Amino acid sequence: MSRFAVALTAILVGATAACRGGGGGEGRRFLSIGTAGTGGIYYPLGGAIASVLSDADTLHRYTAEVTGGSVENLNRIANGEIDLGFSIGTSVYEAYHGGDNFPVPLSKLRVIAPLYPNVTHILIAAGFGGASPEEFRGRRVSVGAPGSGTEQVARQLLNVYGLGYDDVDVRYLSFRESSDALRDGAIDAAIFSVGYPASAVLEATTAGGVRLLGLDSDHRTTLANHYPYYEPATIPAGAYPRVDRPVPTVSVMNWVVGTKDLEADVVRYVLTALRTDRQRLVRVHDIARQIDLRALDRTPVPLHGETARWWAEEQERVGATGSDP
Repeated sequence: MSRFAVALTAILVGATAACRGGGGGEGRRFLSIGTAGTGGIYYPLGGAIASVLSDADTLHRYTAEVTGGSVENLNRIANGEIDLGFSIGTSVYEAYHGGDNFPVPLSKLRVIAPLYPNVTHILIAAGFGGASPEEFRGRRVSVGAPGSGTEQVARQLLNVYGLGYDDVDVRYLSFRESSDALRDGAIDAAIFSVGYPASAVLEATTAGGVRLLGLDSDHRTTLANHYPYYEPATIPAGAYPRVDRPVPTVSVMNWVVGTKDLEADVVRYVLTALRTDRQRLVRVHDIARQIDLRALDRTPVPLHGETARWWAEEQERVGATGSDP
């Protein structure tokens, strides 16, 4: 059975239990988690987290909702339409401070917990011999779907190399469309912000001579200095075909987000689930191995008050026992 099939099974089991009121579910209040489309990582991982939370929390029943992704989730959280949501750090930072997608700052947003890092993948087609994004001028470059986290990353990445959208032939393509276009030679390059190993990157690099470009240290540092949510990262050797050595790049963390008014017990259930039920999440998607609670030390916006208390307690526990958080 595929990982996605396992994920759907977990979601359906949770939904069935909710309908039956199993496990003392009568009278529970429903809480929703905004994820993204069914073809990505957010949705199956959200379904697994919802299932774990529903088993642990006797007062609430959690459901994962299909949404348009980061920007929609943040707006719906702010409007009280969903309780929790997944979002990439670029969008979280912009929403809290205000920006193109958020003309009015969403000042009540708070980080509840970390998820996994989205790693910047820069792919070039076999017919393009460039060795740096500096050489994308005049080239056909996919920057992701309009308003997506990938598109934000692509714009900022091009900017630090002295390029704007007027300097390249911009194509707004999904991951799968970008993968197909690279293999067909319909575009010269594509920028992905996604957890690794990503299926679309795997498909692109398996055939057709598509290559991954690394980022030089100066431009990695410039990105981190300009934007507080970037961190140095590496795509490890062997992650994709013909990647024989580590590829230096940058990453942006994905977060579980809510408002500052989210109930404290819900916050604790989320954090405890990520600490104690990791293997259950890994069975749905291997990306859960990359969840690192230590990311709470470097969030793009303030922590929820209960998250800050829980994390302080965890650090005391770790100091006393020597165990990992």
